[in-house]
Amino acid sequence: MKHWIEKQFHLKNNHTDIKTEFLAGITVFVTMAYALATIPNMLEITGVDKHVMMTIMVMLIVVTTLAMAFYTNRPFALAPGLSSAGIVAAMIAGEQVPVKIAGGVVFWSGILFLLITFLGLREAIVRAIPASLKYAVSAGIGLFIAVIGAKGAGLIVADQSKNSLSFGNLGSPEVIVAVLGFLVLLVLRARRVPGDMILSILAATAVGLPLGVTKLPEKIISMPASIGGQLFNINILGALHVLYLPFLIALFVPDFFATVGTILGVGARAGYLDENGNFDGIDKCFQVDAAATSFGALFGMPGLTTYLESSAGIEAGGKTGLTVVFTSIFFLLALFFAPAALIIPSAATAPVLIYIGISMLEAMRHIHYDDITESMPAFMCVAFTVLAGNIANGICTAILFYLVMKAAAGKVKEIHVFMYLLGAVSVLYFYTLL
Repeated sequence: MKHWIEKQFHLKNNHTDIKTEFLAGITVFVTMAYALATIPNMLEITGVDKHVMMTIMVMLIVVTTLAMAFYTNRPFALAPGLSSAGIVAAMIAGEQVPVKIAGGVVFWSGILFLLITFLGLREAIVRAIPASLKYAVSAGIGLFIAVIGAKGAGLIVADQSKNSLSFGNLGSPEVIVAVLGFLVLLVLRARRVPGDMILSILAATAVGLPLGVTKLPEKIISMPASIGGQLFNINILGALHVLYLPFLIALFVPDFFATVGTILGVGARAGYLDENGNFDGIDKCFQVDAAATSFGALFGMPGLTTYLESSAGIEAGGKTGLTVVFTSIFFLLALFFAPAALIIPSAATAPVLIYIGISMLEAMRHIHYDDITESMPAFMCVAFTVLAGNIANGICTAILFYLVMKAAAGKVKEIHVFMYLLGAVSVLYFYTLL
């Protein structure tokens, strides 16, 4: 078995081992486990049974993540994107788009991804993005992850009176659990204790018991629901009607930039980018990501995408696809032990997300600060990813200002031809937000 694992995942060449990959895989699972509750609940308003959608979601996570692991040997896990789930739910509940048509729109979004990926356009576009923006994407995603973690623990909240983010109730049990968990993580990190992230999560979960943050389940085992009724519950041809084109654009454009941003950002943190900011083998990651979206649509699931939480596994030492093989195994177990899997509160995983997010700011050291046409778009990418609460917002803003500033400085020759295409797509994206 060890020989097969080494042959498949090249652990020695990647300076890792089974134990490290196992701990990293658990870490990814724990930080992603919130999807078990959030995605089915979001889709419930569309009229589908959330228990059925949870079974479908777990099966899709396992299948697509294993595909990523074995095809690319990268520690990237996939699951339905929160933004995609939100858009699909809004299409059905708010815009009265039929459920089967919405599934068809998701399907064609994935097909569009596949076409531009296998034609090589996606990789060409990514290579056209300047290195400064690629590293800025990593830093922007880092702060975005940190904010997600802080919000999940109630440490940061939206203050409507000030129309801004501010501290929440610092004396609340959730915040106390998160702060103690963060301190434990920092101490373990400083002491270089193996499995520090999962240990801090477990410690915070334990602290949450007497404070009422960690809720013990009424039962441990639950049987998965039947998914037969959801298979091929889509209208592929009907979704091609011109009436639904705006919804296709609304799904495709932000998902495109979000996926590119996530893979680049997490890849930069893992050290996969070369001196020019290029990611060897990124086309394979895109192929799996694109195929996952269309495959999931056959079951009525919103677009599957590479998850930001994959960075938790990388930070925990995961370097190969074996990391997310273990993640897949834990998700499969969660299908039968869902109540137990959901015992870990968001306040316990928040410290890990905050730490990872802050650590990803390290990417900013690669930016040329002496060139304002490079540094300013990079900072705008970071700022608007966080301030506008969306990866696509930050990337599209940065692309447009990069083009303007390079042209104004008389450095048009430094602009790759594909950047103009990205600029046009960015304008289209902002138009869909009007």
